[in-house]
Order: sequence, then C-alpha cells, then structure tokens
Amino acid sequence: MSSPPRLRRSRWLIPVAPGSRVTRLELFYDLIFVFAFLNVTGLVSHDLAAAQVVSGVVVVALLWWCWTGFVALGNVVRADHGILPVLGFGIMAAVFVLAIAIPQAFVDQPDDLPGPLVFAGSYLIVRALTSVGFVFVLTRAGHTRVQPAAVTVPPLLAAVPIGLSVAVPWWVPADAVLEARLILWSAALVVEYAVGLVLPYAHWSLPSAGHWAERHALIVLIALGEVVISLGVGPGRFDRLALTTRVLTASVLGIALVAALWWLHFDSLAAGVEQSLHGVRDAVRVPLARDVYTYLHLLTILGVVSTALGLTLLVEAVAVRHSPLPAPASVALHGGVALYLLSQVAIAGRAFHRTNRPVLGTAVLVAALTVAGAHLAPLLALAVLVVVCGALAVSQRMTVDRRRVKSLLRREEHVTEEAVSAWRERHL
Repeated sequence: MSSPPRLRRSRWLIPVAPGSRVTRLELFYDLIFVFAFLNVTGLVSHDLAAAQVVSGVVVVALLWWCWTGFVALGNVVRADHGILPVLGFGIMAAVFVLAIAIPQAFVDQPDDLPGPLVFAGSYLIVRALTSVGFVFVLTRAGHTRVQPAAVTVPPLLAAVPIGLSVAVPWWVPADAVLEARLILWSAALVVEYAVGLVLPYAHWSLPSAGHWAERHALIVLIALGEVVISLGVGPGRFDRLALTTRVLTASVLGIALVAALWWLHFDSLAAGVEQSLHGVRDAVRVPLARDVYTYLHLLTILGVVSTALGLTLLVEAVAVRHSPLPAPASVALHGGVALYLLSQVAIAGRAFHRTNRPVLGTAVLVAALTVAGAHLAPLLALAVLVVVCGALAVSQRMTVDRRRVKSLLRREEHVTEEAVSAWRERHL
C-alpha cells in the first residue's frame, strides 16, 4: 500500500498500474513460504506444550509480516523489473534462512550456531531490505518524509526488543528464557503491526486493488498446499507411512477437508471481497485493504497451519492405531478449522457489513466438536468434520450473494478476454 507513485518508467523501476496483476517472479518468492509454514508445523508437532504453541503463533505472525511487507512494495512498483528482482532475491534468501532457523528460533541447540541470533538476524535483514526498497521508491517519487518514516521507524523500534531477546540468557534465569523471548518478540510484533493503524493518516493508498487481492488469494492457496504436504509427508517420526486402508482413508478424507476449506474461501468470498475493494477509493480502500487482508487473512493462515498440524497428528494416530483421537490432535484440528471459519465470517463482515450466520454457526459447532472428537476414533472424527464442512460448502452455493458475485465475475472475465484478444489481434 502506497501513495499513487509519481514515478516514470525507467530501467530501475516501473510503477504499478491500477490493472496490474501478480507476476510470476512473485509466485517464485512465495515458494519459500511452503517450506516455512511446514517448518512451523514441525516446530509445534514435536511438543504441544503451551509455550511451543505460542511460539508457533509468533513465528507465523513474523512470517506473515515479512511477506506482507514485500507484497506492499510490489503493489507500488513491479517486482520483476529493474532493481526489484535483486532486492527480492536478497529478501528471499533471508527468509529461507529464517525458515531454516524456525526449529531453533527461541531455544539454543548445542553444537549449532546460536539459533535465536540467526533467526533474529534473518528477520531484521528482511525488514531492512524491505524498508530500503520503500525508501528508494518513495524518495524517487518525491514523497514527503511521513511515508518513508512509516516504513522505517517501526522496524527500528522493533529491533530493540528483538535485540534484547537474543541477549536474554545474560539477564534472565535459564528456566524463563523461552517465556522472556516470546514476550519480547510479541512486543516487537505489536510495534510492527501497529503501523497499519497510521497508514490512512499518512496519505497512503492502494495503486492496484487487483494485485493486492490476488496476492493474498495466492498465499492462502500456498497455505492450503502446505496442508496437503503435511498430509502426504505424514508424522516426522516415521520413515514412511504404512500403506494401509486406514491411512489411505485418512488421506482421502483429509483432501476432502482441504477441498471444502478451499471452496468456502475461493468460490465466492474472495472474489466478492475483491469486487468490494475495487468499488471504493483511497480514503476507504486503505482501511478495508488493511483490515481484510493484512490483519484478518493472518487469522486464515493461522487456521490453515493449525489444521495442517491437526491432520498430521491425526494421521499419526491412524498409523499407530491410536483410539480415540488424542486430545491435542483434536484441539489442533477442530480449533484450526473453527478459526479458519471465524476468519471467513470476520472477512465477510468487514467487507460487506453483515454476518454470515451459517458459517458462524458452523464455526461454533466445529469448536464444540473438539471435545467430542477426543472421544471418537480418528477416522470417525475426521469423517464427521468433513461432512460438516462439506455441507456448509454446498449450502453456500445456493445463496443470492454467490449468484451476484459469480455474475459480476463472469462479465468481468468476458470483458477482459475480449479486450486482450483485440489487443493481440492488433499488435501480435
């Protein structure tokens, strides 16, 4: 999100146009997040203590902020032209190191490099490169000092608690190091995320609503892909999953659950929110883009990651013939799906100013199934969850709002295809 750039096309930068869409290079960058999300699942799955769960949430929030900062930059200037690819590859490398360090993000391991230092350093490098990119772009566009300050001051302030988190063992008892680091990282996140609250007052805007919406839709797809990977790879403590009927049944049901979650987000909600974003301008568009995409989509991602963890634990229970479903697996699975559904309710409520009661009711039902699921066989618990989510997905197909969104989408696609075909006939 940035003020409409007064940039001229050059060998260094190309301003993003209102109709710009996501570039293939940006998709390439997002591949790292498949690995990063998978590492978060691995971090928590080996130890489901409260501190580890909080660690997972903090890491996902950090990854999300790294990602959304570069997305915002790519909404100002094209990410595949001039100096931006060089900057992007630097960010990509730093995020990859960040992802590798996730298992040791808050606790040192003997005989390794200090994990908390590597993790903190990688994060600060990502934020520094993103800020340098913004300052370079905004300076060339002739903006005032307010907007560059909005993208540089928060990382500088956040660097203080991050630096303190690395030095925690020097001044905190050994048995409180993890908790102290989590508190300091949480404080850094509060500082970073708070910048969104001041953007509307810094004359910020969104050059391409289509790019912004598409970019966030694709990251949700990537997160759902991480669920599939977790389901296919299975629990990390096995060299391979036994090829049994029970394991195959769990895999098929898991794919059915992922399909239902995909449908609930992408069938009409994602397109409807994008249409709403196109229908408003800067004074309204920036808070809407911030709330729906930067903040509420984080809850969607957290729900997906938790669901991936729950499915991993459920497959493990199926593989070792554990019955009933262990309570931690039930909490992760049902809690993840419930959070995902609640995020969809919140997104629709913020975009359309109304509550989707069927989705809200289903979220409450799924949350209630957390207790019941812990008393059922793993396959039965998963089957019940698939039936509930599948029934909701089918019911959402029959709404008037869906028909309206789909009608507008088809007309837009038709107009776009005709315009592109006409241009190609003239120039190619």
